[in-house]
Amino acid sequence: MTITLDDDRLDDTFAALANSTRRRILARLAEGEASVNDLAAPFDLTLPAVSKHIKVLERAGLIVRSQRAQYRPCALDPSAFEAISGWADQYRPIWDARFDRMEQYLKGLDLDEARDHDTEVQDGLRTRAAR
Repeated sequence: MTITLDDDRLDDTFAALANSTRRRILARLAEGEASVNDLAAPFDLTLPAVSKHIKVLERAGLIVRSQRAQYRPCALDPSAFEAISGWADQYRPIWDARFDRMEQYLKGLDLDEARDHDTEVQDGLRTRAAR
């Protein structure tokens, strides 16, 4: 099954996620909705700078803002994360297969090292016995 997302939307989403400040904002929102002031508190940024980050996250569809009187809390939009997860899941079989091949390769290296070590030990014992 192939999940396709609009390329522009996917570009916006990954661009938004590429910034550590925005990822920290998303992490805070994972705990529950918050105001811009709440989101700005842990950062050494101005409110307009945090607002710009929020707009990027909104444009990418990662968060939504509701309005209650003058209070406009931000919250995560789970559907955006489900879409990203679905898109990434189509590649899971490829990566699983690659990791399985790498695991087999590493196990082979471990066996080769063990054999080399055993040979070195045996050679050392023969050398001592010959003295």
